[in-house]
Amino acid sequence: MDYDLNLIEALDALLTESSVTRAAARLHTSAPAMSRALARLRRAFDDPLLVRAGRDLVPTPRALELRGEVHDVAARARALFTPSHAADPRTAVRMFDLQVADMLSTTFIPSLIDDLRVQAPGISLRLRPENLEDTPALRDGLVDLEIGVVRPGAPEIHSETLLTETLIGAVRADHPLARVKTVTPKRFAAADHVVVSRRGRAHGPIDEQLADLGLSRRVIAVVPGFASALYLARETDVVCVAPARLGRSMLDTLGLRTFPIPLTLPHASIGMAWHPRNHHDRTHQLLRKRIRHIMTAAGGDG
Repeated sequence: MDYDLNLIEALDALLTESSVTRAAARLHTSAPAMSRALARLRRAFDDPLLVRAGRDLVPTPRALELRGEVHDVAARARALFTPSHAADPRTAVRMFDLQVADMLSTTFIPSLIDDLRVQAPGISLRLRPENLEDTPALRDGLVDLEIGVVRPGAPEIHSETLLTETLIGAVRADHPLARVKTVTPKRFAAADHVVVSRRGRAHGPIDEQLADLGLSRRVIAVVPGFASALYLARETDVVCVAPARLGRSMLDTLGLRTFPIPLTLPHASIGMAWHPRNHHDRTHQLLRKRIRHIMTAAGGDG
């Protein structure tokens, strides 16, 4: 037998009001429609449920037996469609999986952890490796949030730019480029370079612009992240390209010298991306808000 779950709401109203007219008003429907619902309920339960007593309707013993349970079921059903504001995301206990660019792991994540310890101490972070494919990882639920250079992905993925970065050159203190007043395109191209690419690509926009000037550079190493590149720049005579603001603390810690890259390079957009399943989740919204707050502060440092 097929059951119409809408009848639960009708039965709850009828047993609460003991009146077809009042039950209809309660559910914003007509008295004839409620009478039809009562007839269906009587057939379903094989019981009259409400019987006439003078001008009123009174419940049968079966109706009295059902009344409490029906009310609880109807209340729980209504709660499913009611936005929950009871749970405060600031007190939620939750683990989030983040895919974060390696430079941000050492410069931004410590600030985020300190912030969450105050704003939402129940939130924990698990950093996932960058070799997870961006869109599938978000779509498959392996990652709750991606933070870094967010590339265009599937149309359903939400993304937001947090700040734009200027790329600069970085070398160790005794590198020849650290001793010149101006790094020209020719001097820049003549140096050995380490390139950052998650996909292992040795050439990119820098090489295209150098080619337009009739120049080329020698790439002696390709590494997957900025942190590795900066450590190489500290240990050997190579040029590394790094983000100016987000990389500042690591550049200072490693004692690297920086200089403007003598080419017209596009700014790097740092952002975050997430799947629609998390868009309206209040704790996820709080995490995005705190990330936005910290990134905005970092962007103002430049």
